[in-house]
Amino acid sequence: MSIRTLDDLLAEGVSGRRVLVRADLNVPLDKQTGAITDDGRIRAVLPTLGALVEAGAKVVVCSHLGRPKGAPDPQFSLGPVAGRLGELLGAPVHFATDTVGDSARSTVAGLADGQVALLENLRFNAGETSKDEAERGAFADQLAAFGDAYVDDAFGAVHRKHASVFDVPARLPHVAGRLVLREVEVLSKLTGEPERPYVVVLGGSKVSDKLAVIEALLPTVDRLLIGGGMCFTFLKAQGLEVGTSLLEKDMVETCRNLLERSGGKIMLPVDVVVADAFAPDAAHDTVRVDGIPSHRLGLDVGPETVAGFSAALSQAKTIFWNGPMGVFEMPAFAAGTRGVAEAITKADAFSVVGGGDSAAAVRALRLDETDFNHISTGGGASLEYLEGKTLPGIAALEN
Repeated sequence: MSIRTLDDLLAEGVSGRRVLVRADLNVPLDKQTGAITDDGRIRAVLPTLGALVEAGAKVVVCSHLGRPKGAPDPQFSLGPVAGRLGELLGAPVHFATDTVGDSARSTVAGLADGQVALLENLRFNAGETSKDEAERGAFADQLAAFGDAYVDDAFGAVHRKHASVFDVPARLPHVAGRLVLREVEVLSKLTGEPERPYVVVLGGSKVSDKLAVIEALLPTVDRLLIGGGMCFTFLKAQGLEVGTSLLEKDMVETCRNLLERSGGKIMLPVDVVVADAFAPDAAHDTVRVDGIPSHRLGLDVGPETVAGFSAALSQAKTIFWNGPMGVFEMPAFAAGTRGVAEAITKADAFSVVGGGDSAAAVRALRLDETDFNHISTGGGASLEYLEGKTLPGIAALEN
């Protein structure tokens, strides 16, 4: 892969130059207080920002947060992120209250060498996500005007053909930031010749969300462990009663086909935790998968499943995990995710957590992040990379 890197840019010298950094600061916010509940993505971009600040660049950071509909929406403001970023950098971050308007222009113009500015949410502008190339290009022109060079350090967004990810690099000298470079290096190990046995753990709610990656991985993995809400569609494909559990009826036949041609690689739960309702205080029990009551729903994998999955993981030399085993946000249904995550940390293997809810679970369950070799910042991007898709943001850096 021929991509210029941050070190190449630093070697050329950036003191006094404006460097536009596309970061992924799409952090979860508390709906009541607006406080950041997980700053993992902010911390992930610090190595790139710190290097630019130290080299004397005028650093202009841009990012999206949430899914505003192309217009300003206070609940998706990056204001709280600017405050936390400043704390982590140990210096104030100058916050522009718009993305390419008067505030952005004056904020960028006022930067001194080694200072950092953060522009307001990119998705407050319809041009960022527009499918109309002229509209997207016009917005990219405005963004590119804030930089003499461009750094993409937003791996969580490289699978999107958005203005800040795909169009801006065509307008400026461009390089990959340290986070993007690390993500690509790690995922390349998984798509190349991974050390075997190679075990993949997939969870989350829907088979349809993971179908393409299952299809891509089946020929290459040694074991594929499936938990989370998606396991019930597979259990249904085996002819089992799944009660009121999450079920994609139109995917049952697909799951049956996958099981038939998997050569025994797919490993499903043998017991699950069922509850009366989707609620943290719902009455619940552990049952065998062939004994799920018709009026109850499964919200976690059971202890026997955790033991079986753990045994498979203990043999692995390479592990990729994407998706929780249950509703980990509710303590009563978090044991499956915790158990499998702990088994991954104990394995003598190169372990990668595939971003999204899996990364959130690691932090929510207060597991030691350093026990995993890599925690990706991009759930969707990491899956699409493993599927073998061309990621627009990476393609733009290669050009």
